[in-house]
Amino acid sequence: MVTPIPPTGTSDVPSGQQEEPEQARHTAGAAGPANPLADGTQAAQPDGSRHHPVVAAKQAQRAADLQLRIADWITTFAGSMPFVYLHVALFTIWMLFIESKPWPMLTLVVSLEAIFLSTFVMIGQNRQADVQQAKAYHDFNEQELELKTNTELTREIHTLTTELHNRLLDQSARQP
Repeated sequence: MVTPIPPTGTSDVPSGQQEEPEQARHTAGAAGPANPLADGTQAAQPDGSRHHPVVAAKQAQRAADLQLRIADWITTFAGSMPFVYLHVALFTIWMLFIESKPWPMLTLVVSLEAIFLSTFVMIGQNRQADVQQAKAYHDFNEQELELKTNTELTREIHTLTTELHNRLLDQSARQP
């Protein structure tokens, strides 16, 4: 059974809000809008979020866990220029005023820091891989659903076209 298409100009969207065209929703896909706005910002998706649904869910999950928030903060800080400047200053002070050559304690501290920072890098990589896998799984399911819907629509169009063709042939055969 085919659902009738509402006439142009009617919408379930409350007045004052603009309905997103069907083609734009499909063009944007699950990854969000393809085109940035003129001012360089990204347009929000219909549900108001600016991220892929899986990314938003993962962010909410990480925000709820204190350990993950701390790991994210450390990873963010360790990948910043203030981190570099802080270390340059600390190492310079250490080498000039705290310990004389060959700096055995500084070597130990730097080695331990490298071990911990590499652990945080791996945590970040694992998190990113998890997010990418979840996005791929979500996108696959969405594409399968869209393919199924398109296939059903194509079959229905074929059925309607065949019925219309048969009716036209019947009408032309009845006319003298």
